[in-house]
Amino acid sequence: MALSFDDRDGFIWMNGEFVPWRDAKVHVLTHALHYASGVFEGQRAYSGNIFKLDEHTRRLFESARILGFTIPYSVEAINAAANETLKRNNLVDGYLRPIAFRGSGEMMGVASQKNPVNVVIAAWAWPSYFNQEERLKGIRLDIAHYRRPDPMTAPSKAKATGLYMICTISKHAAENKGYADALMLDYRGRVAEATGANVFFVKDGEIHTPVPDCFLDGITRRTVIGLAQKRGWKVIERAIMPEELRTFSECWLTGTAAEVTPVSEIGPYRFTPGEKSRILMEDYSNLVNGIQPALAAAG
Repeated sequence: MALSFDDRDGFIWMNGEFVPWRDAKVHVLTHALHYASGVFEGQRAYSGNIFKLDEHTRRLFESARILGFTIPYSVEAINAAANETLKRNNLVDGYLRPIAFRGSGEMMGVASQKNPVNVVIAAWAWPSYFNQEERLKGIRLDIAHYRRPDPMTAPSKAKATGLYMICTISKHAAENKGYADALMLDYRGRVAEATGANVFFVKDGEIHTPVPDCFLDGITRRTVIGLAQKRGWKVIERAIMPEELRTFSECWLTGTAAEVTPVSEIGPYRFTPGEKSRILMEDYSNLVNGIQPALAAAG
């Protein structure tokens, strides 16, 4: 039986100090619990190094700025706290979750300017986001009912807690039907992303991926684009319509949790994990583990 996340050994960094894992608690009238006034990051550590830590931390600060609050620490202090959290929990490979949110204070309504901002960092051992056997042969995706919202209706450039409500609903619905995840369209009906990862396709040897104009331009997404370009592969960022899915040969997801995960099915559409999926999985694994990709192997 898996351990509950509120009942574990270890330490969590909370507002400038380390507290025992089971004592890291907030009040039930915390503003973020009621109004989703929080932002977060997902980070992975490999061999004791948190991959692109500074880039993740700076995105956390930018997300907070978009939501209208200030994180009461410097980027450097949060980076140091993340590294120390990894060490305090005796981890060399693991997942980290920094989160900043409006806490409980003088105000308990939509407005919360006077409430303190809390910052927390937890770290734990976490294997592949998807079942490893399923991941190697390609995971299956449903097509979600909910869509990524218009940027004029939600802060789509922030990694904000509230934006993931429709992701949880969509992933649960997909899993209830036997799928691993769901592909989400955007408010215009274009292909957007999975519930927590960006998506790529291959057609005639070229890589295609949606323009992230109403969802996050993921750090892993940008990393994988860079790896593909180093291989000399053309990457095209453009609007992709659902009916185009039948024209693609390969598909994969990218994200800190998902890393590079091949896809074999999206609703009625089928894909075969192939050379590009395999090579980018290997190149990404090499990169995060400090091994230079053998570019000549791709031809």
